[in-house]
Amino acid sequence: MNRRQLFLSTAKGALASALGWSWLRESAQAQEVLPLPRPPFKGKIGTTYKDSFPDKIPIISAPSGAPNVLLVLIDDCGFGQWGTFGGQIPTPNLDRLAKAGLRYTRFHTTALCSPTRAALLTGRNHHSAATGNITELGDGYPGYSGQIPNSAAMVAEPLRQHGYSTAWFGKNHNIADWETSVSGPYDRWPTRQGFDHFYGFLGGEANQWVPALYRDNTPIEMEVPSGRKADYTLNEALADEVISHINKQKSVTPDRPFFIYYAPGATHAPHHVPKEWIDKFKGQFDQGWDRYREETYQRQLRLGVIPADTKLTPRPAEIPAWDSLSADQKRIASRLMETFAAYTAQTDFHVGRVLDALEAVGQTDNTLIFWEIGDNGSSMEGTLNGTFNEMVGVNGQQEDPSYILAHLDEIGGPKSYNHFPVGWAWAMDTPFQWGKQVASHFGGTRNPLVISWPNRIKDKGGIRTQFHHAVDIVPTILEAAQIEQPSSVNGVAQKPIEGVSMVYTFDNPKAEEQRRVQYFEMFGNRAIYSDGWVACVRHGRLPWQNIGSYDFANDKWELYRIESDFSEANDLAAQEPKRLRDMQDLFWVEAAKYDVLPLDDRFIERADPSLRPSLIAGRTDFTYYPGATRIPESSSPNVKNRSHSIAAYIDVPQAGGDGVLIAAGGTVAGYALYIKDGKPTYEYNWFSLQRYKVASSEKLAPGPAIIRVDFKYDGGGLGKGGVVTLFVNDTKVGEGRVEKSVLGRFSADETFDIGMDTGSPVSDDYASPNPYTGKLLKVEIHLAPVNHTENDIKTLRKAELAAQSAIE
Repeated sequence: MNRRQLFLSTAKGALASALGWSWLRESAQAQEVLPLPRPPFKGKIGTTYKDSFPDKIPIISAPSGAPNVLLVLIDDCGFGQWGTFGGQIPTPNLDRLAKAGLRYTRFHTTALCSPTRAALLTGRNHHSAATGNITELGDGYPGYSGQIPNSAAMVAEPLRQHGYSTAWFGKNHNIADWETSVSGPYDRWPTRQGFDHFYGFLGGEANQWVPALYRDNTPIEMEVPSGRKADYTLNEALADEVISHINKQKSVTPDRPFFIYYAPGATHAPHHVPKEWIDKFKGQFDQGWDRYREETYQRQLRLGVIPADTKLTPRPAEIPAWDSLSADQKRIASRLMETFAAYTAQTDFHVGRVLDALEAVGQTDNTLIFWEIGDNGSSMEGTLNGTFNEMVGVNGQQEDPSYILAHLDEIGGPKSYNHFPVGWAWAMDTPFQWGKQVASHFGGTRNPLVISWPNRIKDKGGIRTQFHHAVDIVPTILEAAQIEQPSSVNGVAQKPIEGVSMVYTFDNPKAEEQRRVQYFEMFGNRAIYSDGWVACVRHGRLPWQNIGSYDFANDKWELYRIESDFSEANDLAAQEPKRLRDMQDLFWVEAAKYDVLPLDDRFIERADPSLRPSLIAGRTDFTYYPGATRIPESSSPNVKNRSHSIAAYIDVPQAGGDGVLIAAGGTVAGYALYIKDGKPTYEYNWFSLQRYKVASSEKLAPGPAIIRVDFKYDGGGLGKGGVVTLFVNDTKVGEGRVEKSVLGRFSADETFDIGMDTGSPVSDDYASPNPYTGKLLKVEIHLAPVNHTENDIKTLRKAELAAQSAIE
């Protein structure tokens, strides 16, 4: 048995002992079982009401003095992005919260979206919560299924059962992809995980202009105020919803505390923001990312959010120097960064409106606020050059820079789906190495945190440097609310919470650190923290690449003494070989304990849909009826790379009828069959770069009709073209060619719809939702058999992986 196997065996034995029945019995005696038992009846029951008297009907009340809790989570943010922590982007509302509370400069995440959110809401490490990766890449291993187990209840449930009102606003991304349709199951939706209300979106990202939203379990459209279509985005809508909820809840039950989880989804791509915000930042980033890093580093030193002896880590060789870019590349990169800065500033503004609402209802002092700046580091998924439509790169294609230049003023608007270059993401992570996805280094895992609670925290404007992690938020909330961790929730024995409360830091900036060990792992990138030291290894691919599996035996570990090396700039592996070996061994112990194993850096294979349940596996014939809308792309007929037919059965009114019969995708890419001016039309949108349209030569006559589209795929590989023939009642009324098609995925957040086009419109011929005004009876889709080569299948899997990577 080699050294690694010995430690794994020892760790597994220790874990089995720690989680044995004796522990469960002891825990059950010491901790609460939820739901709490109904109190004994204290009235009297006689033969009639005359010789009886009732007991009071019990109402659960929160513990005396329990605070409101507002948990704000920003998406895809680096340590050097927000002005409060030295970034160039002014964030006055985070500033004011920091002045009223505490700034934590050594707080950490998992380096990726779904995993951090699972850890944040359950208090368990991401693998313990079965979310070792994003849900779309789940598999059958315990740490990676993407289904948070009932044994790791979200914090909302014990809070709710102790008298709190609970609500979730914004991004979810903790529901398995195959469980997001109307067919459910709904077990892992927010309203079944302790939240009384949910308003938000389910996936990794959302179109800020036309998001796919849900209220509780019901799909809805964002309500845009009259006259605000040009400047009203999801960021504002979510703040409106949070404010409305606070006002209503405190109007009805002013003494009942609330728990609000507010996760705007900003600043994840697409970086959508009204033009008035972008204009504020024009020309402010022309210095480029190298100079930005240096300037931010100096601001961080002046603010005291990094120690005076911190070193600025150098730019990786894989990221181009700003001065090496052409003039056009700089223009594009600057505009993309201006838009991202605007998006950040707008996010700060709208969270500030929520803070104002708390003050207006007199709840600021008794509200415990966590404002976490990022679920991981800044996103390096926007390619080296940046994109106008990120789905182009996701599908293995390249945008011509001339196209981006021609549409420069549209960046951030409803026709774009933009993401900034890798160099800017690296700059946002100042002073650290790397960024999102790279769990080995702090650029991916160290995120700013501000905590405010005026009734309890007196060191206003203080800085805290204790090492903490996302799993520590839940025990902090429970201690503040005076609620024990339950040993059982709704009949299910609970895994112990793996975080530690941070309340001990509130009064004493020099309090001895209580988090002694913490592992990190993502895509094979891994690290272990122990008592001021970090051992780590960046494994395999670069975070902006979407393919590759690498030999773990070739990994080169690094070692940092972070008590005196805040930015991980001085690798001590060569000077401390024994300590490095001990740290590596400790990683294997932690990995075995928390379901991290097996390590898996594969991407093409893990994107294989057969690894996960599917609602459409093996089906080639589909029938849809009126009302079938907002079906996730992964649960709708996959017409790509094959011949197929679509038949819509309609009844045309005497006055005629227009509108969408079927649509998949949106502005970024997709197809639609619709009727305009009485004429059936089929349009194929290839990333808005090319649009192919086949329209009927004749208007429809009143009465029953079958509109059919036959798509004869050229074959000979993936993403090829085909001949489109349009029929009305079996009579050919139009024909044309689609020269190239989408091979992987239309969109990260658009859906499949019958009778209308929700979200953004596939075609410029109409505005969404454009419902069909006649009578639609049904739509039938038939998929022809496919005969892809092995190379085709590999390419498909690569495209699917890239699509999933884009929605992290």
